[in-house]
Amino acid sequence: MKKESIIISIAALLLLYFIACNSSPSLVNDAISSDSVTIAKGKTTFNQYCSSCHNFRTGGIGPQLGGLTESVSANWIGHFIRNPQKIIESGDERARKLFERYKVAMPSFASFTDDEIDGIIAFLNTHKNPSHLLSKRNLGKEITNALPGSIQPSNLVVGLELVTQFPSSSINGQMPLARITKLDFQPATGDLFVVDLRGKLYKMKNNKPTVYMDMAKLRPKFINEAGLGTGFGSFAFHPAFKNNGLLYTAHTEAPGSGKGDFDYPDSINVTLQWVLTEWKTDDPTADTFSGASRELFRVNMVTVMHGIQEIAFNPLAKPGGKDYGMLYLGIGDGGVVDEGYPFLVHSVEKIWGTVLRINPTGNNSSNGRYGIPSDNPFVNDQNPKTLKEIYAYGFKNPHRITWTKSGQMLVCNIGQEHIESVNLILPGHDYGWPIREGTFLIDTYGDLSKIYPLPANDSIYKITYPVVQYDHTWGWTAISGGYEYSGK
Repeated sequence: MKKESIIISIAALLLLYFIACNSSPSLVNDAISSDSVTIAKGKTTFNQYCSSCHNFRTGGIGPQLGGLTESVSANWIGHFIRNPQKIIESGDERARKLFERYKVAMPSFASFTDDEIDGIIAFLNTHKNPSHLLSKRNLGKEITNALPGSIQPSNLVVGLELVTQFPSSSINGQMPLARITKLDFQPATGDLFVVDLRGKLYKMKNNKPTVYMDMAKLRPKFINEAGLGTGFGSFAFHPAFKNNGLLYTAHTEAPGSGKGDFDYPDSINVTLQWVLTEWKTDDPTADTFSGASRELFRVNMVTVMHGIQEIAFNPLAKPGGKDYGMLYLGIGDGGVVDEGYPFLVHSVEKIWGTVLRINPTGNNSSNGRYGIPSDNPFVNDQNPKTLKEIYAYGFKNPHRITWTKSGQMLVCNIGQEHIESVNLILPGHDYGWPIREGTFLIDTYGDLSKIYPLPANDSIYKITYPVVQYDHTWGWTAISGGYEYSGK
């Protein structure tokens, strides 16, 4: 996504898949181009603006778009891209039903040129309906209502107070005006810090945000598009920050910006790279960062989805304790399952879809820039391909990490089509993705939008299931994090 509005916007294309042609005047040529240059340009545009919501294999944020041009005319697609809201408001029944399903109205792309629209349509036309993905396996009866019921309101009353307003990071006023995603504190002074995905880390001074770190200035190859979670993904202050001045960040750069420490075969596309960086400030009490930095590692990603959106230190760990100064990272699957590469996840030999635990100030990793704690669960594994950094695995998008008062570690995992979950993390455990979504079976090489009952021999898979899960039919489509309630 080039802009957040664009993210939602080509989610609009998702409506197209279900909308019949109409008699609108021609906007683009209904004879779809087969010119290779046009298709290549359309692919670039699609990857930049559309791929975080859509693919051509299975549904996700929006439905898959394979076969779209077989069901909808190019003329219709062009008009819809330009003004999707008008199509929805026209009363089209299929558009209305899809809007009810995805609860998203895509902004218009009136700024797209006819050539850009022609290119997108030409690229879409190269992808046929993936009917071959219909499962040939006997998985039982498909479950259409995973968790009947709803989340009932509590009797708790929450008081909200406006503290501050963050500056807009939008271009041309497109919504959202800012992409505020994480708030945390700095242990040296207790000051609050807040990150905007578009590239700025703010320090709160007297309840007013001041720019502490501008990633685009510090890292010229930084990008904050395309992708729902692309940009300045997360930050974490070392618990000894007052003495060592160390801060850690995760951000995205364009493919080829550096050599990936975690890679896959050259035949699979690299869309962007996530980079973990250590920063050493000259003055831990300063209002603006100045100092040195070093790269710990970078990870190649197949798509713009599900990257390194969380890094965190255990706030309960004490100096001298085994967890003190150990950095945890939630590494998403990078969209590899949606793209048809499930062999890149659900393995202790692969970094994607895992929670890592590293010693950022150590040096016994394969690249020598960080450490692998001696008590990590796979550190004594005799397989030379095992990544000793892995603490737990089997996640789609381990988006947030928190700890309970008693010291239990929780990971909120954003799901696929049905289930959002909270997971109690135990070292070395397998949490199921992509052969499971929550407590349900999923066909890894089939239609990921369908779920089935667990098999009779489920225990042999040794999967650790969520402690809390909810169904998208309950009205919420992504879990963004949470904390243990410790009141009365």
